[in-house]
Amino acid sequence: MSDDITQIEAQKIIDRESTHLKSRYVLMYTDKQIELLDSALSYAIRMHGGQRRVSGEPYIVHPIAVANILLDIGMDSSTVAAALLHDCIEDTTATSDEITALFGAEICELVAAVTKLEKMVFKSKEEEQAENFRRMFFAMAKDIRVILIKLADRLHNMRTIDVLSKERQIAIATETLDIYAPLASRLGLSFIKCELDDLCLKTLHPEAYEELVKAVSLKRAERQELVAHICDMLRKKLDELKLNGQVSGRPKHFYSIYKKMVGQNKTFDQIYDLTAVRVILESVRDCYEVLGVIHTMWKPIPGRFKDYIAVPKPNNYQSLHTTVMTNYGVPLEIQIRTFEMHKIAEYGIAAHWKYKENRVVDSDLDDKLEWLRGVMETEKAQTADPEEFYESLKLDLYSGQVFVFTPRGDVISLPEGSTPVDFAYTVHSEVGNKCVGAKVNNKIVPLETKLQTGDYVDIITSQNSKGPSRDWLRFIKTSTAKSKIRAFFKHAMKDENIKRGKEILEREAKNRGYSLNDLLVPKWLDTIMLRYSFSSLNDMYASVGYGAYTSNQILLKLIDFYKREHPTPPENITGSSFTAKVDGHGIVVNGHSDMLVRMAKCCSPVPGDRIVGYISRGRGVTIHRDSCPNIKNAEDFRLIEAHWSGNRFAPFVASLTVECQDSGGVLARITKAVSDMKVFIEALSARADKDNKGVISLSVRITSPEQLDMVINRIKSLRNVDKVYRTVK
Repeated sequence: MSDDITQIEAQKIIDRESTHLKSRYVLMYTDKQIELLDSALSYAIRMHGGQRRVSGEPYIVHPIAVANILLDIGMDSSTVAAALLHDCIEDTTATSDEITALFGAEICELVAAVTKLEKMVFKSKEEEQAENFRRMFFAMAKDIRVILIKLADRLHNMRTIDVLSKERQIAIATETLDIYAPLASRLGLSFIKCELDDLCLKTLHPEAYEELVKAVSLKRAERQELVAHICDMLRKKLDELKLNGQVSGRPKHFYSIYKKMVGQNKTFDQIYDLTAVRVILESVRDCYEVLGVIHTMWKPIPGRFKDYIAVPKPNNYQSLHTTVMTNYGVPLEIQIRTFEMHKIAEYGIAAHWKYKENRVVDSDLDDKLEWLRGVMETEKAQTADPEEFYESLKLDLYSGQVFVFTPRGDVISLPEGSTPVDFAYTVHSEVGNKCVGAKVNNKIVPLETKLQTGDYVDIITSQNSKGPSRDWLRFIKTSTAKSKIRAFFKHAMKDENIKRGKEILEREAKNRGYSLNDLLVPKWLDTIMLRYSFSSLNDMYASVGYGAYTSNQILLKLIDFYKREHPTPPENITGSSFTAKVDGHGIVVNGHSDMLVRMAKCCSPVPGDRIVGYISRGRGVTIHRDSCPNIKNAEDFRLIEAHWSGNRFAPFVASLTVECQDSGGVLARITKAVSDMKVFIEALSARADKDNKGVISLSVRITSPEQLDMVINRIKSLRNVDKVYRTVK
């Protein structure tokens, strides 16, 4: 749509869209609810009057489209009204008080929760995004309808994304694929999830999307013939069995085909399950009866049967899935479920409002929100900053599931890769805190063992246990377990955490050339307290002590305040193990030369080595050689770009170890060889090991890594020298 659309044309669009919306909701709600929606629609049209979208069309088209999507899933009238008003507070002169007065507190709370963050100053776009999601989940915990409006809002934005710049399209589609589509899946909103996936594929990989559309179109006739034949056979069989049911074909959406091709390295011609057949029946008993009949009609493919009726998915999806080999020689997936299961599969959590005039609150709905409550425990324990919460959320959304058994035979669903510790904390906090071991299938196993579907898990506890180990945080998978372990250290070891946190802050301040006492000015502390919701100074110390916040998060802000009032920086304190200088070289981390860094003892990087920074809690940035094995499996978000600054040829000291035969003259030959290369030896020592082999340690002052390599190779070439290597300090 062009930007120069006339006012008359805009009004025609508004009239058309609002009339269509009214024609839908008058069929779904009571007279009083229709009156509410009429008022909300009129108010939204008036408040957004004159506003245009990037496409040039009237802005009100967007809220109306969001309302239509919510009508598709049968939401209550309050949710639809909130959808019509969801941008009013942010983008118009409307106020919360006015919306409350006109439409009530319930609708105003929904609108306020959906409204984007107030304009705040963030260190980065990532931090703003993370904080946005954190607040959104808080709102969800109060009322799940908030996320349903957000998902409808995102779906319409993705449908109309073409008018934005390519950069904005990629950013929005990536965020949608990372968070919103998996979230829709977790809430069981199948049709929203599938459409979001396909729209993201179209935006992020347009060529692959177009090729898939063409390929699917070419095979459509052949596929429809097969599916129609199978459906006819199944309908006849239902008639013979006198079972009431529906049989239909369901095409696979493009993104799932693309993911299968990429993930399994297959060509399009190797993907057979482009369509599934769905059988919907009245009872669970009918489902299992029809499954048995299907397996007599066609041979089932081993390993391709899944019973999600007995063990539902985490989003409460239930169905029987079986793949059979048809008479055409082509495998075909058949899904069997009840009408109630089908409603849940399509509408997920929204099914609790479908066909109902008022909001439903019951124990069944509460059970479906168990996962959401688990996610929010991280925040209740105040153990994660927004970015950590965001990463934890993505981990929970993306994880596949394993189903394991308790000693009583109960089934527990856990994210793929979970361990007995995750299992223990899922059962109960105290079981986790008292855990001292685990049995899997009656065999004692290490606590970091990854559980598999079908495992029987028995946790060994002890009343004498002093609590969880911090090492568990290294391998556990679930955000629930992480939050409960951190909560334990926060509460059970508060005094120790306060002491540790204060020591960390004092040490880091000293290494930056400041006294912590000079930075703890009340007016500056007030800002820190407000930003991170600390209740006291000890609360701040404890939060740093148990790892909820890094020292940098606290100190950088305080130092910034200090610099504003004291333009002349204090003298740097030297002699610390935390330093940004090595033999005259500085280190630039992510473009900043004044960040707190320390050298890794595991690989002892020296100027000239290729390096990378690792963000460690409470210890700033640790510099490793990029080949260091200790960072090979590090989380990507903890790694940060780093390089040496300063004179490339400035001398630096490197330590070497020489292993040699314990024979006369070898030490003299080494010192002469190094001296002949005009390299200065700063320190040297020699000893014999337990096998009577000679071990010589020497420190040499050199100007480049290349010169160091030459020294090592020269010593290696000497008689009776077995091995030469850099010393790790």
